[in-house]
This record gives sequence, C-alpha cells and structure tokens, in this order.
Amino acid sequence: MTPVLSARGLVKTFGRVVGLDGVDIELYPGEVLAVIGDNGAGKSTLIKCLTGALIPDAGEILLDGNPVHFRRPQDARGAGIETVYQTLAVAPALDIASNLYLGRERRRPGPLGSVLRMLDKQGMRADAAKALTDLGIGTLQNTAAAVETLSGGQRQAVAVARAAAFGSKVIVLDEPTAALGVRESNQVLKMIGEVRSRGLPVILISHNMPHVFEVADRIHVQRLGRGAGVITPRSHTMSEAVAIMTGATTLQETPGR
Repeated sequence: MTPVLSARGLVKTFGRVVGLDGVDIELYPGEVLAVIGDNGAGKSTLIKCLTGALIPDAGEILLDGNPVHFRRPQDARGAGIETVYQTLAVAPALDIASNLYLGRERRRPGPLGSVLRMLDKQGMRADAAKALTDLGIGTLQNTAAAVETLSGGQRQAVAVARAAAFGSKVIVLDEPTAALGVRESNQVLKMIGEVRSRGLPVILISHNMPHVFEVADRIHVQRLGRGAGVITPRSHTMSEAVAIMTGATTLQETPGR
C-alpha cells in the first residue's frame, strides 16, 4: 500500500542544534499514527517540516508517492494537509461558522457576491452546523455563537471540525487534549475516531500515553532527533513505549509481542 504521506531522511538543524537527524515516517490511508517523544525529541520539528511551517535541510517528502516541496503552511493546506496546533488558531471574537471558514469565506451567488462582495453567511452557518454534526458534536448547535463564549473542549472541537471539513488528504493534531479535562478529552478522542472512519488518516502528537494507546493504530517514537522505531498498541505496552522513548531500552532490545 502506498503511504498517503511519507518522509525519507529528513534533516533539520538550527545552527549547531540538530532538530532532525535523518528521520523516516510513513502514514497510510485510514490510520491514526501517533508521534511520541520526550521534550526535545524533534516531534514539533518533524510535524512543522511535514506541514510547511519549516523547510527541511535535507531529505524528501512524498504525498501519494509523489515528491512535494512545501515552502509555507498554505502550500500544505492547498495539498489537502490540515493542521490543528496546540495553541489553537481560532479567532475568539468571531462566531463558529466564521472560524470554520476563516480564510475560505464564501460569497453569495450572483451580483451580490461578485459585485457587492457580500458573504454567504447563512450558507456557511448551515454547512458549519452539518460539519459539526457529522463529527458527532452535539453541544454546538448555534454556529452564530462567538468562539470566546465556548469552553476549551468546544474550541478544540471547532478547530478539529475545520480541519476535517477541508483536509482532503491528512489531518495533523498537535497535543489536542493537553489542556482539556477528562470529559472534553474523551470528546476529542471520539472525534478522531469519526475522522478515521471517513478514511482520513490522522497524525496525532501527544504526551498522553492512555490516549495514544486508545486511538492509535501505529506509534512512531522520536528520540534525540531520530526515529527510535515504530510500534503498535498490540505489540508493546505503555511501559515499553515509554522506555523506548526515554532511552531506557531500544526497539531491538524490546521487540514486543
């Protein structure tokens, strides 16, 4: 099976600091690939290289088996790769529908849109409500509500819904449950399952091992800028994953079941 998104030999340095040292990664259709690693392992650098926020110094990135060269995040978005960052790029003063269509606003049909450049607010709100419903989000019925009135979990839901609505190839989630409570975290994990059920592959960056082992199909382990190996929740335990991640053992020493 051809990976939807893959990278070979990615290298990224910041002066004398090595962020990535020849990393390989593969994401296959319809899977959730978790990326784990200690602080400074290169997780964020890897994701930024894959999504156009950083340009790697060496190596290649392939989308559906074809080499691509992302110079900025807009290039990756144009290729169908949507990213939800940990800092949540939402506009609190705008309503839910406006956030979903931020940068992709639709104009009204006919002269009202082409001449007067009026936005199709009613249509965007209707489509935003459908996007939220399709992800099983029932707590956000009023898409005209301002995002600043929402809880942390609801804001995360808006960001994930936006990625799912426009991501045609890959969705990348950077620590989506880091600042959420138990109930809201479960809602986000349920949304990840809904996205996967559509056939969209997901890259999940997380420090939360129970969440990783609950939703991930495969787990890419980063350590000191290199790929320490790829495991699965069926082949390794959480303790073994942490041991590989921290360097207490290696994948060769702990091959798993």
